[in-house]
Amino acid sequence: MTEYLAIAALVGTGLNAGVFYTFSTFTMSGLKRLSPSAGAAAMQEINREAPKAPLMSLFFGTALLSIALLVAGLGNLDEVAARYQVAAGALFLVGVIMLTGTYHVPRNNKLDRLDPTSSQGQRYWEIYRRQWTRMNHVRTIAPAIAAVLLAISLQV
Repeated sequence: MTEYLAIAALVGTGLNAGVFYTFSTFTMSGLKRLSPSAGAAAMQEINREAPKAPLMSLFFGTALLSIALLVAGLGNLDEVAARYQVAAGALFLVGVIMLTGTYHVPRNNKLDRLDPTSSQGQRYWEIYRRQWTRMNHVRTIAPAIAAVLLAISLQV
């Protein structure tokens, strides 16, 4: 059973890494090329669209798989595969779920409350864009490494 969970989590972590990768590599760069008010407004719309079923199913479905592997793995730490699965689950939960909830969501909410055409909104957009993107790199790397760990767990 844990092998099937690991395969599903591998797909989920890889897809999550891909979603975040697009933001780190070209979405935020594209928004940077817009005027500050247009970039902020576009990001507000992206952030309003993101918490809907397609992304949230992937995001929280992978979190549930990570929790299942973490719990199962903690009971079998004598097995090498279980140790990789525990590490992958913990990495996804901390590097994606926790980071998103404690870092990205509060900044997204603050951006959403601002008028993107105001001077305050435009100033915040410049800070937001740099800081948000920097931490999104972490949010990209964490599930990518988790996917590698899960792939290794299936081979050991």
